[in-house]
Parts: sequence; C-alpha cells; structure tokens
Amino acid sequence: MKRIASRDNALFKSLRKLAQHGQARRNAGMSLLEGVHLCEAYLQWQGLPRQALFDTRRLEGERASAEVRALREQVPQDLQVWLDGNLIDDLEQVQAGQGVVFVIDTPAPPMPERVTESCVLLDRIQDPGNVGSILRTCAAAGVRRVFLSEETAFAWSPKVLRSGQGAHFSLAIHERVDLGALLERLAVPLAATTLDDAVDLYQVPLPRQAAWVFGNEGQGVRADLQAAAAWRVRIPQEPAAESLNVAAAAAVCLFEQRRRYLAD
Repeated sequence: MKRIASRDNALFKSLRKLAQHGQARRNAGMSLLEGVHLCEAYLQWQGLPRQALFDTRRLEGERASAEVRALREQVPQDLQVWLDGNLIDDLEQVQAGQGVVFVIDTPAPPMPERVTESCVLLDRIQDPGNVGSILRTCAAAGVRRVFLSEETAFAWSPKVLRSGQGAHFSLAIHERVDLGALLERLAVPLAATTLDDAVDLYQVPLPRQAAWVFGNEGQGVRADLQAAAAWRVRIPQEPAAESLNVAAAAAVCLFEQRRRYLAD
C-alpha cells in the first residue's frame, strides 16, 4: 500500500492530470471512477482496478466510513494508494465526494464482424446526462451493445459515468464509430426515431432483436441513417410538448420492445 502526503509526489501529479483533463484520459486509455457505488459496480462486473485511491480520513479517525472500509477490503493492498490531508479533493469532480476513486483501463471492446443482437446507436448526442441515462436504460432493458458516433459525448467522462450509475460495466460500449459504415455489419433491422413521416411506435411490428438509432438533441437522427431504417418511429404524445427528451424517448422505445416479448 502506498501513502501520499504531498502534491509534489510524481504519482499524485499524474493522477491529478488524469482527473482534470479529459484528453489526458483519452490519450492514456484510462478513466477514473468516483464514489462507492461506481467502484463496487466495477468490482462486480469487471474485476480489480489498476489502482484504488482512498482518502485516509475515510479510513481512519472521526470521518471514517464503513462503506469505504468495506470496499478497501476487496482490493489487494498492492493496488491501494492512501491520500493524506485533502489531496483527494483534487481528484474528485463532485463537491461532497465519498473518498474513493478507482483508476481503470478504459474498456475498448473489439468491433463485432456482424451485429446479431439488439443494440443502440447514438448519433451526435452531446449532453453527458443524456448519454449516461441512455446507457443506464440500455442495461435495464437488456440491450448489451451500444455504438457512439464521433460527435457523441465521451462515454467515460465523469458526468456520463455518474449519470450511468454503473451501467457502463455490463455493456459493450464502442466509441468514435462511423455509424454509416456500421450499417453494413447489422444483421438486425434498424429503427430510427423521428417526428416526420413516421409510424406510431405502438403500431410498428417490432422484432425481438433490433438496432435503434437515437439522434442529436436539436437535429435528431441524421438523414442517411433515417433513410436506411426499416422503420421511422414516432412516440405518440400530447401536443403540449413538441418532443420528448432523447433519453426519455430511448427509454420508451426500448421498454416497449422489451414488453412485447416478456411473456416468451
């Protein structure tokens, strides 16, 4: 177990760079997980982290946390780094952090040659909260593979991770994907959500396996992906609102598909 008491420590400097710069995390192929819930989810679904960073105050003394101490017991000592004083404040993005941060290798699953199961395509969705919420919905609805376009928010950013609430670790998340080229790999029909020239979601003969594409918050699904879709789908709603938030729309669509086959 390492113990760090100074901001001048070389390891701490490298950790702070990862915490404060998204491009540094991308370049290093590493991500940071904050808080007990995300770290426990990682241990459950993925295994051990590269390093487990603990606020010494949460392990010793008046501020000691039973949750953090229980989490520490699941990590071998040679992977633990204890941070004295308020050093961990430089690494946590939330104001009231829980005193634990995991350093992990950012998962990068290989692209499948053929996509034969239900999946979700995210086309230029830029709000991290929306991306995280959709990932969480995918995990809950039984969709295990998600493809993110180049312009979609980074799936492993702190805001997306917090919004996903651990869903990331049960999914195969592919980033910076050319969604147009991906269409050639789809062995399942494509459904695109749109308001124009579309069929009511509850009238579409959805199969057990399908690919869903959800689009940019302002512009929607791009034209070439709509043109390639077997179904252009709209969610019937009251005229009081022009459209649903994309994360809400994804939840409605994925759980409608799931509902149809629950009895099988």
